Amino acid sequence: MSFDGSFTHAMVQELGQTLTTGRVSKINQPYANEVVLTIRANSHNYPILLSANPTYARIQVTQIPYVNPPVPTNFTMILRKYLQGAILKNITQVANDRVVHLQFTSRNELGDQQDLLLIIEIMARHSNVILVDGAEGKILDAIKHVGSDQNRYRLLLPGAQYINPPKQDLTDPFTGPRADLADTLRDFPNQEVLAQTLQHQYQGLGKDTVAALATALHQPGDVDQHFREFFATFDAPQPTLTISPKGKTSFTAFPYPGKGSTQQTAATLSELLDTYYQDKAERDRVQQQGSVLIRVVRNELKKNRTKLKKLQRTLADTENADDYRIKGEILTTYLHQVERGATTVSLPNFYDDNKPLKIALSNQLSPNQNAQKYFKRYQKAKNAVIYVNEQLKITQANVDYFDNIMAQIELAAPKDLVDIRLELQQGGYLRDHDHLKKAKKQRRQKVSKPDRFTATDGTKISVGKNNLQNDQLSLHTAKRTDIWLHVKDMPGSHVIIHDADPSEATILEAANLAAYFSKGRESSNVPVDYLPVKRLHKPNGAKPGYVIFTGQRTVYVTPESALVEKLADNN
Repeated sequence: MSFDGSFTHAMVQELGQTLTTGRVSKINQPYANEVVLTIRANSHNYPILLSANPTYARIQVTQIPYVNPPVPTNFTMILRKYLQGAILKNITQVANDRVVHLQFTSRNELGDQQDLLLIIEIMARHSNVILVDGAEGKILDAIKHVGSDQNRYRLLLPGAQYINPPKQDLTDPFTGPRADLADTLRDFPNQEVLAQTLQHQYQGLGKDTVAALATALHQPGDVDQHFREFFATFDAPQPTLTISPKGKTSFTAFPYPGKGSTQQTAATLSELLDTYYQDKAERDRVQQQGSVLIRVVRNELKKNRTKLKKLQRTLADTENADDYRIKGEILTTYLHQVERGATTVSLPNFYDDNKPLKIALSNQLSPNQNAQKYFKRYQKAKNAVIYVNEQLKITQANVDYFDNIMAQIELAAPKDLVDIRLELQQGGYLRDHDHLKKAKKQRRQKVSKPDRFTATDGTKISVGKNNLQNDQLSLHTAKRTDIWLHVKDMPGSHVIIHDADPSEATILEAANLAAYFSKGRESSNVPVDYLPVKRLHKPNGAKPGYVIFTGQRTVYVTPESALVEKLADNN
């Protein structure tokens, strides 16, 4: 289900009951299109996410952690100026549209009371978060500025008069059914056609909602009563996550009919959205913030894979090097039988039972010079084999390295991208325009700390999320007697059990973490190697995150996200 008008109605009711009369204590903008207001209400802190993400726009209380940029944006500074310490008076929805008004009251610099509106418009790529002066209706700022060249109907710029989005000439379903509902049901008995018709009559109904409404209206009994009961359910929601037989997930304010689907419930609509969006929104944020890193790594992968294919072809061409040596030796042995000026000669091949071997000659060279020419070609091919094998080893290592980096980006949270960017800069793969100034800053920049987990028996476990963390953790932080784990033969995190003799259960839990934070996250029966840290060794000149080891043992686990959440150290 999309975040349609009806779901917005239910969310506004939930947020209103929880947050009204609360005070704004913090304002942050962790991502380009998303703002988090922390509101203190009823002795609790509630982080309210207002997302104008073009794909995942929404409003909710969120418990998903985030990392703030080192420098606040201009929009953040404006919000802090006007809303820091403000009281939330009310949360309202514009009819059944996906437009929500958060009404605040605060004191200005002179101490006078002022009313402010923080408006979130949930409209796909046109989504926006707008701060408006409540008295004059003037826009103070917007998370996305929209000029006349983008929208002739209204400006979304500081100083412009706020104008509501274009109004649809449709009925708000929460005001009750239209007088012609029974006629509509009679004229369109087909459920799919009825759903399409209702969507063009009533405001804010997504495809899933209108399909569920059409099903409800087809039940025996009074049609108007079915209609009212259906929309009354949004005021007493049963937050539901539905998984279709094909594995597609959707969220609804209450269970919608669906054949063969499995359903899970949540305590609140906000918890439901955290469950639904956690991975989707995180991937989207990583894609946005890591777009430059992804492009650089993909280019390096493409370049090295192309080079690898060329080297393999060159190696195949040098496989006949011994043929040149044999021909040179046979010519040297039978020089007296070779006529000067000949272009070919057949001589006994003493390496193959003296069978005749036809050898091509240059009529411009003497028999001895022809023999030496074959020896030179043999030596050149032999040297090429040595060089090509060295280059193959280096290029394959580069492919493995960048494949590992790409896997880390795919598994990364936005906060993990900082270290990956630093690593690519240190390796010379990523350069900034002001590279000299930033190079000095890089030398001072510290690598972030690995993620921490606690095993069921209390043993501490650390997980590196990128190569710089992995090096720091495995080669400098861990004790020699600690236990090191890593998925077998695929990119993944270094995991350290901070115990010399962990229990079998702890080893399996740590192995689950290693499998979960690896390219094998979606696989089952993933092999994980483990051994004492003292058996690790980093070759001279090896790239970050690369180690070799001996004496490992292997366990097989299936990654479980529920176990990872259970072991997470939230302190």
